[in-house]
Amino acid sequence: MKTNAKKLILAAFIFLLAVMVWQSIFGDSMNVNIDGDEIDGPLGAVLALFFGGAGLLIGGVVTVCVAIFLCLLFAGLGILMVGGMALAAVIVVAAVSPLLLPLLIPIGIYWFFSARSRKQRQRAMIEHAV
Repeated sequence: MKTNAKKLILAAFIFLLAVMVWQSIFGDSMNVNIDGDEIDGPLGAVLALFFGGAGLLIGGVVTVCVAIFLCLLFAGLGILMVGGMALAAVIVVAAVSPLLLPLLIPIGIYWFFSARSRKQRQRAMIEHAV
């Protein structure tokens, strides 16, 4: 960030802090209502600031917890989605495989003859080794 932006942010923060202090001391008599009891004056202002800050703190903690929960939830859903896509691919291959039979017949014949010659070579190597 540029120094002008930093100075502007700091000045805005100090201005808002000063307005908050001015309002709590000389404002419209800040009061807190706890179970029907009205607390006003400086104690009401302090309690209002305390409860407001506590509410913000609780809200921040809840937001972080919800963010962590959503990260775990969406990661789990992603894993389920990948598994579902793999299952769908297997189902599509199973549905298409009868149509691939004309292609699989020559491949199967080639595999059969190459495996047969490989077995004969292995038998020959075993017999010569003894």
